[in-house]
Amino acid sequence: MASDTASTSNPPLGKYLASTDKKTRDKAIKNLSVFLSDPSRDVLPKAEMTKLWKGIFYCFWMSDKPLVQQALASEIAEILLSISKLSVSLEFLRGFWESTVHEWNSIDRLRIDKYYMLVRRFVNASFRLLIREGWDEAACREYNSILTDHGGPLCSEDPRVPTSLAYHLADIYLEELDKALGNSPVPSPLPAPLSTLVAPFLTLAARTQTKTTYQRIQSALLDPLYTALGPSEDSDEPRSKRARLSTPTLHNLISNACSTSPKEGPLRSSGLKKLLLKQMFDVASEPDTRDANRRKLYALWKENMEDDEDSPGSPAHSAVDGS
Repeated sequence: MASDTASTSNPPLGKYLASTDKKTRDKAIKNLSVFLSDPSRDVLPKAEMTKLWKGIFYCFWMSDKPLVQQALASEIAEILLSISKLSVSLEFLRGFWESTVHEWNSIDRLRIDKYYMLVRRFVNASFRLLIREGWDEAACREYNSILTDHGGPLCSEDPRVPTSLAYHLADIYLEELDKALGNSPVPSPLPAPLSTLVAPFLTLAARTQTKTTYQRIQSALLDPLYTALGPSEDSDEPRSKRARLSTPTLHNLISNACSTSPKEGPLRSSGLKKLLLKQMFDVASEPDTRDANRRKLYALWKENMEDDEDSPGSPAHSAVDGS
């Protein structure tokens, strides 16, 4: 039985997680959570984690009703926060992404939406985990490496990574970060280190060989972020030349964000935007940046700098007004 496996030194695998019987699968997931949340539990060997995630992947594969899928996606993602040791949580997260990248192209069109939902749940849970850890620098660095290492969803050098995964991440990243800050696992969460969190996307935007990948990162993540950090929607200040009718407000994020040092407190939007633009300029200037992408990043930097100079209260605008 699945319940027997929780008491052994190995997690419930294979025939339990991938059982055709829903009750057996449900029991295996619960036992897995108990197994991994044991404070004495160390990080599983990579081979064991790979087997574990293959079982979880097919456990989710066989969930067939929307409400069941939603509940199971949340239950699996919440294991990240139920685990006592941060190192074990991060390895569980790495296993998720490596498994997802490896299995993604085998997902048929009838099941793809539920896996998009599972990705969204894990992105949100990952942010809440980092919030709980006070945006610990080492934890954030490991989180970024999980996304960008070989086999990660934002690795620019791994041809196996499906572009649709990077697109989906760009689409949901800011939204889920904003939700996580609004649903913090701790009271008065420290500000999100935006320069750290967007770094993987800037690197991918700089190095990707796919034009559509660059375009998706700019339209789904960079443009909305710079817009949210710019003049407010209800002011008389000028809007960017780009159409941004559907840009999310990201209120929780914009009111509680910094560049890289959460303990120094949140930064004003205008100052944070300048730091993020400088970061993008610096990435564009790196020797590994593709020339075509470098030109686009420089153009985006210039456009946003001009927007800031044209806005009321800026030095350039004040000089024009003679004030």
